[in-house]
Amino acid sequence: MNKHERQGDESAGHDTLSDERAGELSRITTEVIDVSDAPPIAPPAPLTQDEVRTILMSLLLTMFLAALDQTIVATALPTIGRQFNDVSNLSWVITAYLLASTAVAPVFGTLSDIYGRRVMITVSLALFIAGSVLCAVAPNMPILIVARGLQGLGGGGIMPVVQTVISDVVSPRERGRYQAYFSGVWMAAGLMGPVLGGVFAEHLHWSMIFWINVPLAVGALFLLLPKMGKIPVFHRRRKVDWLGGLLLMASAVVFMLVLSWGGNRYPWLSPTIMAMIGGSVALALAFVWHARNADEPFLPLSLLGGSVVPYAMAAGGCALGAITALTVHLPLYYEVVYHLSASEAGLALIPLAAVSTCGAAFAGRTMARARHYKRVAIFGTCVATFFGIILAVTTLPLWGLLVVLSLFALGLGTTFPVSVVSLQNSVARAQIGTVTGAMNFFRSLMSSFMVAAFSAILLMALGTEITFGGEHRGTVGAISAADMITAFHYVFGAAAALMATAALCMILMEERPLAGPSAPAELAE
Repeated sequence: MNKHERQGDESAGHDTLSDERAGELSRITTEVIDVSDAPPIAPPAPLTQDEVRTILMSLLLTMFLAALDQTIVATALPTIGRQFNDVSNLSWVITAYLLASTAVAPVFGTLSDIYGRRVMITVSLALFIAGSVLCAVAPNMPILIVARGLQGLGGGGIMPVVQTVISDVVSPRERGRYQAYFSGVWMAAGLMGPVLGGVFAEHLHWSMIFWINVPLAVGALFLLLPKMGKIPVFHRRRKVDWLGGLLLMASAVVFMLVLSWGGNRYPWLSPTIMAMIGGSVALALAFVWHARNADEPFLPLSLLGGSVVPYAMAAGGCALGAITALTVHLPLYYEVVYHLSASEAGLALIPLAAVSTCGAAFAGRTMARARHYKRVAIFGTCVATFFGIILAVTTLPLWGLLVVLSLFALGLGTTFPVSVVSLQNSVARAQIGTVTGAMNFFRSLMSSFMVAAFSAILLMALGTEITFGGEHRGTVGAISAADMITAFHYVFGAAAALMATAALCMILMEERPLAGPSAPAELAE
């Protein structure tokens, strides 16, 4: 008997299992992972530049649709109200979309980590198309409102899934440049939406604002789906925590209704609003308790902790809240103080929207080269804070106001690519969709909250009832320019405080190295 045979016999003797060890092995789970979840043996072929460009264009078109439908309806509301002979429920045409899109953002983000990006972008666009068709053929106001909610479900899913697909295609080091393109899409949609809505309602038919979505959405799917098969797969199949998702959505919907109705339909201290606030808090606490006790929670609370995610989410939320609230309220300031018409006031918003995109583009390109990439956002938010303070303590002529607002927006825009890329760079690949959905969810809530907060500031400062964003603005004609200037000093001060908070968050956020190849001319500092 040779050496190997003796060793084999000895090993066989030692491998005899005791009854205790056999019992332990019998209790080990025999569940196997689905073959579809296993990573490929060979890495997928890298995408060519043409394929990346095609995917990018289809994603930009997809995001443009979702962004456009938040603003395109506004100018057509009077026409819709006259046709259906129902003006009292017009605000729900916009509110239903915002409620649905905000509530489902974390849901679609998480589901993209479970079922994959291709499935969820298809579902999102299918819901969006179905909602658009139902809106266009709606015979009355209730069906139109329900259809807008269905459309919002699709629109709310588009945002996080699109941003997650970009994270699968482009490395964090290069991703900042593409985030700037998405900021440009938001700007274009925000400016074009009211114009297109007014043109369709006046010269064609209001239903065209919904019919136009169908060919654009189908075109986006036609461009995107053939390329999705080549995108790397990072999702992981697991059990869906539907209860956690429902608790989070319910809490968000009640909170959004509080922001929509408070100070408008009901006084802020009315029993109805206080009960709704209590209900929202109770649902949020129930979600936290459930997330702490669930085996695989819908949104792991640990994912929202650490030294990157909470600071990135807070900085981005403050920046988006500031620019959204200013965009909503500045037309009132332009009309009363500078005596601009409604269309001229809309044009005066362009510097705020367009220049913020320039700031995002500059920060995105800097991220591709600079090792200390967050410095551009720290500097930008400090610049925005400085010019926000100038707006709060001085009264400027119109040209001076537009210049200072442009500099404020330039600094503010640097926050977006740095916060998004840092957040996605800090989590595992299989959790990017979840954290991106949570980010969009928090930003939407922050934007709505700051719009309500800025409105409350103005109402307290002016001491009169004003309806913002509607066709009629209450007693605006009775407000003097001096009183409006004084009131807006507080508004600009609030915007400066938000940007100071964003700057502090960027300073405190950990600057982790970005994955991906560095640019040839990478800076040392």
